[in-house]
Amino acid sequence: MTEPTSTLPAVLDLGYSLCPNDTFIFHALHAGLTPSPLPVREVLEDVQTLNDWAVAGRLPMTKISYRAYFGVMDRYVALRAGGALGRGVGPLIVTREALGDLNGVRVASPGALTTAELLLRMVYPQVEVVRMRYDEVMPAVQRGEYGGAPLAAGLIIHESRFTYPSFGLLKHLDLGAWWEGETGLPLPLGAILVRRDLPAQMQWALNGAVRESLEYAYAHPDASKEYVRQHAAELSDEVMQAHIDLYVNRFSLDVGEEGERAVRELHRRAVAVGAVPASGLPLFVSAP
Repeated sequence: MTEPTSTLPAVLDLGYSLCPNDTFIFHALHAGLTPSPLPVREVLEDVQTLNDWAVAGRLPMTKISYRAYFGVMDRYVALRAGGALGRGVGPLIVTREALGDLNGVRVASPGALTTAELLLRMVYPQVEVVRMRYDEVMPAVQRGEYGGAPLAAGLIIHESRFTYPSFGLLKHLDLGAWWEGETGLPLPLGAILVRRDLPAQMQWALNGAVRESLEYAYAHPDASKEYVRQHAAELSDEVMQAHIDLYVNRFSLDVGEEGERAVRELHRRAVAVGAVPASGLPLFVSAP
């Protein structure tokens, strides 16, 4: 049921990660440099925490993994703008030494609701998964143990794809390349969701606000640099820019027809492997 306009919050809590792609996209909106139908308040957390919060319906607007989105479609709908899809953007499986088949091997994962773990299970359905924050994965694989038990491989996301060689790790498999080879489609990683019980006009207006924020970031590339750097203190400027260049692209402005097909295919495969239930709800907001 559509929520009455009178019940709209005075300030809209918007959850997104500290990763450079998110802070780049949302800086202008957060800083009030572009218009918004409601004042926005940033809520910065790692993606797995945001995934968990979405299951609980905690935030009215939030970044989320597509895998997690498929489990909360009864409550949320994805914006067309602000998401992360693309080619050459996939999570990597890394190891300390060259390995063959990982089925039966203990693998570190950044979270049960991540798109990365869904892809891992599509390729290696018999892996033994141990979960931790994404920034703990590479140190754990480097040590070769976690929780007192051997750890042979790890699933890395975000900026880790640029920094894993500094940990002495090897790329075992690029899951994005695997997906592209299987489907011919870009890989859906993350989406921006709004609650379905917000009025349709508000959903569409928020989609426009996110797109305008990104358009501002493109038009004023220096405006967000300090904000991005503030939340990615351990990354060099070069790695921050490489992260933005990789994860922010034409699909971030609008998912487009190709992006929609990719999301539908990921959802179909997630249903097929029993990861999520089938749903007949619209995947994306539309103009009222």
